[in-house]
Amino acid sequence: MSEFLAGKRVAVVGLGKSGLASIEALTRFTGATVSAWDADMAKLAGAVRFPLDTAGSDADSEELAAKVMAWRPDIIMPAPAIPEVGALFRAAAEENIPLWSEIELAWHLRKRDAEGHAAPWLTVTGTNGKTTAVGLAASILAAAGMGDKPLGNFGNPAVVEVATSAAKAFVLELSSFQLRTTHSMAPLASVCLNIADDHLEWHGSREAYWAAKARVYEHVQQAAIYPVGDADVQRMVDNADVQEGARAIGITHGIPAVGEIGVVDGLIVDRAFGPQRWEEAVPVVALADLAHLGPDGTELPPYMLDDVLAAVALTRALGASPAHIREGLAGAHIGRHRIELVSTVRGVRYVDDSKATNAHAARAALAAQRDHSVVWIVGGLPKGAEFSGLVHDVEAALRGVVVIGKDQAPWHAALDGEPVPTQFIAPDSDDPMREAVRAAQQMAEDGDTVLLAPASASMDQFTSYAVRGERFAEAVRELQ
Repeated sequence: MSEFLAGKRVAVVGLGKSGLASIEALTRFTGATVSAWDADMAKLAGAVRFPLDTAGSDADSEELAAKVMAWRPDIIMPAPAIPEVGALFRAAAEENIPLWSEIELAWHLRKRDAEGHAAPWLTVTGTNGKTTAVGLAASILAAAGMGDKPLGNFGNPAVVEVATSAAKAFVLELSSFQLRTTHSMAPLASVCLNIADDHLEWHGSREAYWAAKARVYEHVQQAAIYPVGDADVQRMVDNADVQEGARAIGITHGIPAVGEIGVVDGLIVDRAFGPQRWEEAVPVVALADLAHLGPDGTELPPYMLDDVLAAVALTRALGASPAHIREGLAGAHIGRHRIELVSTVRGVRYVDDSKATNAHAARAALAAQRDHSVVWIVGGLPKGAEFSGLVHDVEAALRGVVVIGKDQAPWHAALDGEPVPTQFIAPDSDDPMREAVRAAQQMAEDGDTVLLAPASASMDQFTSYAVRGERFAEAVRELQ
């Protein structure tokens, strides 16, 4: 039981997966007094099975924050959906009440062995590629017999798992929302894969978003991993308050210097963790053995290579052998809705990258395409982003564009007046994806690709990016 939390009043606000997992952990493993709050009264039903001091609801964010504060909490745990610019964050700051993420609570509740040691954490963030890198690292951990369940933003709440599991290590995907309210975590190794504008409406500014992502490197024990040549991520590493002895480890597509992991003659090699790294590199895995991770088994795209390099660096920091890394990567599979070929219909490939929920991910998906070969389906919740720069960067690849979503103003600003044929699907359409796929079919020519890479969140017209991808696949099947 956590002595630190004994007698503390902890308000859990937002009762999704992480909120309910936090309540379970607080009531099972601490002596805290717990309350539960949500904007949706129906969600309180999921919390009543736990011993709570009180529970409350209000659809108005200002009123909900006032109710939480009236309970006089010592700690507030906001759900990732509650924005940094919202009433609850302001109220907590005014009263100097600390805000904890589920990840912060998980760090305090880690299971320890008889000597007091807890399993090390490997943590991953970035605007794009987090889920893939974490999944690859988890597969390597499984091959090494160290653990196999990815945690955090990946879909499995960390807090109960790290308090009870016998795993020898954990790998966690961390969003900027989680990192914003995580303070004590000291991972063995961390990486920020990339950084580009995203979730600005949640954080309030580009600077606040960057600062949240940069927290992934705070208190790192051994390896602060970064992509060589990315000045923004390099600045995070340079400014991080890491533990004594921690090193900056670069990942690169080129020949690695000492302290880096890179590629030589079709091999990923390690000059960061090998005992003779000043004189020689340790061969880890051949790129030819990773073709199953690329779309349709083709050559690994550059953005996928970034994810592989990150997974290799994280697990090498933990001591995974090249043999275990090869075994783990050989058995790994990329999740659904990430550059997934749905079908080829009359010579046109239909590819689902619904997971491309921001401009950075969409740009990566289009970068490897031939000129004038893509009909691009875009749109959804823009999350405060604008897309003129994205359109400029990918325009050469485009045959045409089809825009869905309820808020199409940012896409009009980016596309109106451009020479690319564009069709806007009515924002109030009853079946926007079906209309979009049929419009894309009319634009596409033999040998082209219709690519769903929306650069936007899905929740304006779909319940998730996965559902959006499924609707795309259904519409494509209708064409057949």
